[in-house]
Amino acid sequence: MKISELRSKYHKQICEKIVWLKNDKGGQYPSFADSSSQTSRNVAIGVHKRINCGNHSPSAISEQEVGRRFEEITRSFIKETLSLINHLRPAEWIYSTHPITEFDQYAHLAKLERISKDNKELASIVGVDYIIKPDIVIGIHPASYQEINRHEPILDPEDKVVQYSPLLQRGQSSRPTLHASISCKWTIRSDRSQNTRTEALNLIRNRKGHTPHIAAVTAEPLPTRIASLALGTGDLDCVYHIALPELEESIAELKNEDQGDMLRTLIQGKRLRDISDLPFDLVI
Repeated sequence: MKISELRSKYHKQICEKIVWLKNDKGGQYPSFADSSSQTSRNVAIGVHKRINCGNHSPSAISEQEVGRRFEEITRSFIKETLSLINHLRPAEWIYSTHPITEFDQYAHLAKLERISKDNKELASIVGVDYIIKPDIVIGIHPASYQEINRHEPILDPEDKVVQYSPLLQRGQSSRPTLHASISCKWTIRSDRSQNTRTEALNLIRNRKGHTPHIAAVTAEPLPTRIASLALGTGDLDCVYHIALPELEESIAELKNEDQGDMLRTLIQGKRLRDISDLPFDLVI
């Protein structure tokens, strides 16, 4: 299967399981539009048409359920696409929603949390929000000696070399490495986007080891709102839109200069890419 086919499948699942059409005095519009913004409604209608949502229209579902389904569908897309390009970076991948303390770079936070629970003074100093549970977690299992020596013997367990790298499996105590943390934001309101930035900063500041990929995926139709998450100095690697070419076409059709200018700024500034770019960025 081609990446483009998996992308179409991704859109089909979103249409069938998440998007429904709302009605009010202003007419009909997709559920990922902001009802109070005519521009948001018009852009969303254009994207909805271009990803061929057609007559798919599930019943209205709660905001919490929308988020859960969006995470599930996006995780499935990443898993399927990464499996197609696994030859570019062979690894035994993990796809989960586990807390970061289950990974090598952040295992020490679990101990810190236990100590803080029994010591209020310490808790007031270090805080309590450093352990996060990302929407989508991608990890890499450590490699065994057998895998490392697959083609020829290059590493002997008896040699006192490579004693600390988390890539090497050492019995039951070995933990997987956190490779990527992905936040799923179905739509973006500027106040909520700060949560994603805070999580990203916690991942960067509290690690022992390399920084994982930190990204966000959204269906937000307005580039000016995507900017509240995408623009910045590198808290996140990049933001990925579920249908970026379709978003570009929809905004061009509306001839909205403000939204068009911001969209070009985000794309040319390498702050916004399409969902199909995400698996390729993850193998870097």
